[in-house]
Amino acid sequence: MKITRIEPLFIDRFLYVQVETDKGITGLGESGTWGHMEASAAAITKFAEYLIGKDPRLIEHHWNVMLRAHHFSGTAINGAVSAIDIALWDIKGKLYNVPVWELLGGKMRETARVYGHVKGRTRSALIAEAVRLKEEGFTALGHLNPLLDEDETTPYFKSHAQKIEDAAETVRQLREAVGPEVDLCVEIHRRMTPPEAVALARAIEQYKPMFYEDPLRPNDPDAMAWVADHIHIPVATGERFISLFQFQTLLNRRAVAYLRPDVCLCGGITGAKKVAALAEANDCMVVPHNPLSLVSTAACLQIAACIPNFAIQEYPTQTPDLHGTSNILGTGIVSPIAGPHKGFMPIPNGPGIGVELLPDAAKNFPEKPRPIRMRPHHDGAVVDM
Repeated sequence: MKITRIEPLFIDRFLYVQVETDKGITGLGESGTWGHMEASAAAITKFAEYLIGKDPRLIEHHWNVMLRAHHFSGTAINGAVSAIDIALWDIKGKLYNVPVWELLGGKMRETARVYGHVKGRTRSALIAEAVRLKEEGFTALGHLNPLLDEDETTPYFKSHAQKIEDAAETVRQLREAVGPEVDLCVEIHRRMTPPEAVALARAIEQYKPMFYEDPLRPNDPDAMAWVADHIHIPVATGERFISLFQFQTLLNRRAVAYLRPDVCLCGGITGAKKVAALAEANDCMVVPHNPLSLVSTAACLQIAACIPNFAIQEYPTQTPDLHGTSNILGTGIVSPIAGPHKGFMPIPNGPGIGVELLPDAAKNFPEKPRPIRMRPHHDGAVVDM
């Protein structure tokens, strides 16, 4: 079996790759470099020069070549490697007519617990969406930003005290609205300094968040370790990481309790399985990051199915007030898979990753490029969002 063609595809807000073979089997993957899709597509095209004519079944070998050739890496490159890796696993599963999880050791579980995305530009909107998802059966809610999902064009400023008190009050009202039977996965989106992160964590620990995600920018493992050492809420992070060794550094510093590998960024299914093994060896849990389409969801579920230390899966529902729909991202682009029921999602049993690109997807969902933008601070600086 040989690879005959590799094609990057811009569809809607997503970047896919299709890998074709001389046996008529096509694999589908997705890049998680969502801020720099054009660069990632160029990397896919570059890797195609090496891969065409090769046996797609030699996944580990190809993974090492792509990441170690010249020893250059980065988000665009790793997003490309991840997309190709997912597609190669998809091909291998289809070749043997089994799901990818079967090739990775078999199922640990029949269903995966999921959390839905809760967004809101105001506190009342955020709480209303949390209640709506609870009524739909979710037992955990994530993407919960106590700083709110405000417009990126509006300059930002709050005093330290107001910033902490407003965010803590939002978490308090969320807990009151959904009760203790629903877990709150609080996400800060890298918007705080270390002292701010400690102050907020101490203010909300009484509301028992499941985890405290990305309080800081993903640059400094020592700063994250300092925060983790000064709070009583488990830290979750890693969605921006591209390397196995970044996760290892955090684990060595005891700076994280829940690792957040992005299957479409950390090296694909191969990379995510390695990260999960690292986490297992350090008594840490895995929460696969998933802000992308159903291709990403299907790939994540292959990992969720087969690792012992899976905690919960991000499930990117859309918020009706902001998006005009409550569908999961990427609906209508690929073949559907069964959604969650009472907070748990069935593990797909189809061959490969279990989804296929629909015939008219590119026509029905033209490319939506992402511009470079940054929210301004009141003083003219920039604010992480």
